[in-house]
Amino acid sequence: MSSVSSNPQVRHGTNGQTSVKRHKFALNFNSRVKNEKNELGSPPGFVSNVLFNVPVVEQSDGALIVKKSWDIALGPVRQLPMNLFIMYMAGNSISIFPIMMVGMLFLKPVKALLQINTTFKLIEGNQSILQKFIYLLGNILCLALALYKCQSMGLLPIHPSDWLDFVEPQPRIEFSGGTLSH
Repeated sequence: MSSVSSNPQVRHGTNGQTSVKRHKFALNFNSRVKNEKNELGSPPGFVSNVLFNVPVVEQSDGALIVKKSWDIALGPVRQLPMNLFIMYMAGNSISIFPIMMVGMLFLKPVKALLQINTTFKLIEGNQSILQKFIYLLGNILCLALALYKCQSMGLLPIHPSDWLDFVEPQPRIEFSGGTLSH
């Protein structure tokens, strides 16, 4: 018999031993050798006994808390320009879209004012009273915007005829209606 096999990876030695030539990146899925824990090996470059020391910066924690608390306090004030634009785009007609916008403009600040203590529970420091005041002022401004929008839509009862039955109502400025074609 010849010592050369038809498989180029298998070599037969002179003393009858068979050796397998392995390529550098070859995987052998037929191997029965397994790790002790029956898991995959570590990825390349992984070193298990090296600990990385990450320095803990405690001085900046206070600055982060103050910055985050100012972000919370200025939130309602930052929403005012967007609310003004949305109310302008909604128009003064009484339809479902402007009514929903005004409703949301009322609900958000009222909910925020009711939950002001839970919002500022974690905030500490010497600026917390000023931050709560700014937060309160921003939400009151949002409520004032909602009231102004209701007044411009004619939803607020500000005329005497809205309250008293014997007072003549204000004359209508505009009439609208559909037409029927014959």
